[in-house]
This record gives sequence, C-alpha cells and structure tokens, in this order.
Amino acid sequence: MKPLVGVIDEVLPSAGFRRLLRAVRQVGEERLRGGYQLTCWYDFASPPSCLVEQAARVVRARLPPSSIRRVRGVEWWLSRMRTSRVQVDFHRDRDNALFDETGVEKNPVLSTVLYLNRCTGGLLAVTADPPNPDNPALAPDRHDFDLVEPRPNRLAFFDGRLTHGVLDARNHLPGAWLPRERTLRLAIAINFWASRPRGVPRYAERGIFPALDPGRRRGGPQPPGARAR
Repeated sequence: MKPLVGVIDEVLPSAGFRRLLRAVRQVGEERLRGGYQLTCWYDFASPPSCLVEQAARVVRARLPPSSIRRVRGVEWWLSRMRTSRVQVDFHRDRDNALFDETGVEKNPVLSTVLYLNRCTGGLLAVTADPPNPDNPALAPDRHDFDLVEPRPNRLAFFDGRLTHGVLDARNHLPGAWLPRERTLRLAIAINFWASRPRGVPRYAERGIFPALDPGRRRGGPQPPGARAR
C-alpha cells in the first residue's frame, strides 16, 4: 500500500534550521495556552515577514511539484506541547471559520509538519479514517496509522484531507496525563492552501512572537497496525 505520509529529512539548510530553532526556543512558552488558535497566513506573492515564512518558501521548493500545483500560500502556527499532556485531538485540518459559518469542510491542499527537536514519544499518526467523537481524543475506530517520528529538521507531509493526531509520551492514544516531562515537543505546522482561509491574519497583524522576526538582533531581550517512518 502506498504510504500516506511523505518524509524529507534535512529539509532546511543547516544554518537556516539552526536560526529558526533558536528563535522558537526564544519564544519558549509565550502564548503556549491556546497557541493552536494563533495561526498566521502567508501569501507566496509577498516577501516573507518572519523566519517561519522564510522556511515555508524553502519547504515549498523541496515538495513534489504535483502536490502543490494549486497553492497560493500557507497557514502556519507553532506546535508546542508536552507529550505527557497532549491536548490536541485527532482531526482534519480545515478552514475553521468557514466550517463554523456554513458547515462546509474545506481542507488545505497539503498538510505539513516541520519538526525542530526530538521528544519523548509524540509520534505523528495519520490515517484515512475519520475522527470519531465518541472515542477518547476523537481517535478513529481503526488504529491503522502511518507514523512519523519527530526528528530535528524533518518534514512530514500528507494530503490535507487526512485525519491525524499526536500520540502521547508512551506512543499511545492520548488519555490520562502522564508524569510531566521537562521539554516541549517543538514543531511548526505549515499547511498549503489554494486560497486564504477565512479570517486568518498575517504574522505582522497578529503582533505575536517577536523572536521570529528576522530583523530582531540576537542577544536582545527574550519574550516571555502501523507503518513507521
């Protein structure tokens, strides 16, 4: 069976990856709670306004051209979590504002995750089966997942219509909280869209995470049945 998930290791040049990793570490736990709602839009017709958008342009060049033929830009956000307390259910990426207003589920062309570090557990689990709201973490009934291990500078990419979630520190479906680990699982979600999702602002309009600003001077004040790949 054809894998559901593609993987590109060393997706960014080493110097660019190190700079991005330093910046995300400087962000630390700023706006950690609710961070998944802090998405930003970047149109490829515009110059990048932050380090993530610089990385998105490199990622676009590394992806199979056939997978992003219709793409206009990306919606991105910082994915920071402790795998002992995964608070993201299984889901399909979508235009949330459109869904809330009309009930229509519009998905990105391609969903991608750029990993910045290793972590305890925290495998990405991807499946074609739908989420089930009757199950813990909305997990699908069948656990027939393609799995991706987080590694620094690794990109996972898959069809934006697929269901996905994050396994806990023991690589089980999230449930009861586990002993708290020190470090965060650091990644950046970069979803490629044919048209801009409703109501998603640009990075400059958000006014968040100044550490991601490429013009910020270093040393300045810091803001507060699986198929494994």
